[in-house]
Amino acid sequence: MFDLQHFADAGTLVNATGNFVNAGTGETTDFDSAHSLSSELKAFYDTELLENARSELFYAQFAKRQPLPANHHGVVEWRKWNTFDKAAKLTEGVIPTGQKFGVTAVTGTVDQYGTYTAITDKLELRAYDDVILGATEEMGASAAETQEALIRDALFTNTNVLYCDKITRSTGAVAATPSAQSALVENADYHCHLTPEMVNRAVTVMKKNRVPRIGGKYCAVIHPSVAHDLRNDESWIEAHKYASPEEIFNGEIGELHGVRFIENVFAPVLKGADLASDSRTLTVNYSDGYSGAITSVAFDGGTVAGSALVGRYISINGVVAKITANTANALTFASTNFGAISNDTVIYPADFGADDAAAYATYFFGKDSFGIIDPEGGALEMIIHDKGEIGGPLNQFSTIGYKFETNGATILYPERLLRVMSTSSFSASDEVN
Repeated sequence: MFDLQHFADAGTLVNATGNFVNAGTGETTDFDSAHSLSSELKAFYDTELLENARSELFYAQFAKRQPLPANHHGVVEWRKWNTFDKAAKLTEGVIPTGQKFGVTAVTGTVDQYGTYTAITDKLELRAYDDVILGATEEMGASAAETQEALIRDALFTNTNVLYCDKITRSTGAVAATPSAQSALVENADYHCHLTPEMVNRAVTVMKKNRVPRIGGKYCAVIHPSVAHDLRNDESWIEAHKYASPEEIFNGEIGELHGVRFIENVFAPVLKGADLASDSRTLTVNYSDGYSGAITSVAFDGGTVAGSALVGRYISINGVVAKITANTANALTFASTNFGAISNDTVIYPADFGADDAAAYATYFFGKDSFGIIDPEGGALEMIIHDKGEIGGPLNQFSTIGYKFETNGATILYPERLLRVMSTSSFSASDEVN
């Protein structure tokens, strides 16, 4: 026969989530410093946050990472050797003049970012789903979006830019080559899409600049709306057709002309700000209308302060002009022919695309084009405070949040980062991100 009493003591000390419990009496004993399982719970949520964040990081995978040890000032310096000119022909017996040698330093500074949410004890108790887990997953998405936006916006400051050709829809012929983002158009007659020819041109620019490749290819981060137009070309190669799964970058969708494309919903979508404090657009206010070259136009349809639009771009009938002065009811610009303008014709913001069309930035990368600082002790950190720690005298709420340090991105080699500006067939509907 079995001695059941032999197992009786097993229930007197049961490991629970927050303490020890006696299975027979329900009496609890707090964990001591050497015996606690609370860190296991936090580790689970840490993993959830980091996995959710990493799955949404696209730009960071192309960065040159630089560690920043703890107890150091929050500035990192990258150094690169200056290049030499090609050798000149020697004159017999004459010692040539030597070249100067040096190093260029580029610095980046870390800043701290973070956010949190509070969950009440009642919500945690009564909710059908695990609200702490749900909040952790969403915090991971927030962390990724924050990091992506910081990198994206830092990269946009690079001045190595290519504008997509203005293409005639009916013939496919190049109508013009824009020299500014305000000249990008998307209408019934023309578009400025990222075409295979523009990809080929971008590759050519990078080759001429002797930009080193990443694993034998250039890489580009592209918005889904731009990718939609590009993937319709028969020369497009889907990612799964050329690479084994372990070699595919996060978000990679395919290749064209030696460029591996990574799709990212956070890639820049850009539109000009509202023209008026109470209206996005304005309308022409002149009963006789305008024709020929003009230097000013009267408007209504919104409240505009004097000089508020100076330096902004507007478009009328698809023609763009830069505002040099404005009053509350008139715009002034260099002599421009907008064609025939009738009363109530819409005046659109055109700081990016003409006629309020969204413009998109696709970043083409070579090796080590930009750097990201990895601060010791400042990496993405999940922070959970249980209601017993922080919930006040009645333990009424817990908090879930994260923080991290980053420099966003520091451009190391401007020639290795090429920004290609385009429109898309979704330019009329996509919102600024």
